Amino acid sequence: MERFNRTLVTEFVFLRFSNSPRLQLLFFSLFLLVYVSSLVGNALIVLIVALDGCLHTPMYFFISNFSLVEFWYTTVTIPKMLANFLSPQGVISVPSCITQYYFFFFLAATKLFILTTMAFDRYAAICRPLHYPLLLSSQTCGTLAGVCWSMGFLCPMFPSFLLTQISFCTPNQINHFFCDVDQIFRLSCTDTYAIQAVGYAFSTVIILGALVFTMVSYAQILATILAMTSAAAQRKTFSTCTAHLSVVTMYFGTLIFMYVRPAVKYESNINKIVAIFYSVITPLLNPLIYMLCNKDVNGALK
Repeated sequence: MERFNRTLVTEFVFLRFSNSPRLQLLFFSLFLLVYVSSLVGNALIVLIVALDGCLHTPMYFFISNFSLVEFWYTTVTIPKMLANFLSPQGVISVPSCITQYYFFFFLAATKLFILTTMAFDRYAAICRPLHYPLLLSSQTCGTLAGVCWSMGFLCPMFPSFLLTQISFCTPNQINHFFCDVDQIFRLSCTDTYAIQAVGYAFSTVIILGALVFTMVSYAQILATILAMTSAAAQRKTFSTCTAHLSVVTMYFGTLIFMYVRPAVKYESNINKIVAIFYSVITPLLNPLIYMLCNKDVNGALK
């Protein structure tokens, strides 16, 4: 009965990272620097690929799409977090919270699909080089990119609709820096078991499905590389995959930890730290990885 006697709320309050104003200001400065650097780095990748004719290939087309997703992915969460550092109390309305969740899910899913498509691109280039221009023509690349964006857009629609059917009660505090679904469920004063099951199934199918497809692609890539007689050819071929493999390892690893398990059993402080890594740090590291590990992008930048 206590669950239903609590007061219904129309807004949530984000808990502060620290009660010290100096630390809050320090966090603001640090995350602002990371955010601006991430925006500049990903925008630079998109600009370089667009302007350099040598980079008008399927691989760089998908890299630019990935950087474009990263640009908006950080913008969904970090500006609100920065504003909360400077305000006495970080408040967000329930509709705005669900909207933020939708766009975060949309862009996160789109990133997964593009990473998976990039794995297929590496498979086609290495395992079927003679058919590569046919398999990934400019028209096919455009279609694949459109499918990735469209699937990402559609995936969170049903879970987000279900969230709009939930009532929320006091306490209305979110121990996070954005509206993650686990935090939204914690504040519900209605039974969310069925909705959590649907959300868990959605995230598991999307993440593990993308991971399996990526692993299958790389298994065939590895078999092809090992079949090469020259060690120099093996190293050169594998080097074309290092940047993508680094990004896949970071992103898939943190997402599986966060979403492919029952979230209610884990502490929010741990979730917050991991979420900072995949939603703030990796969008900054990704353009650095592609600039440092990819000679073509590095050369175009110079």
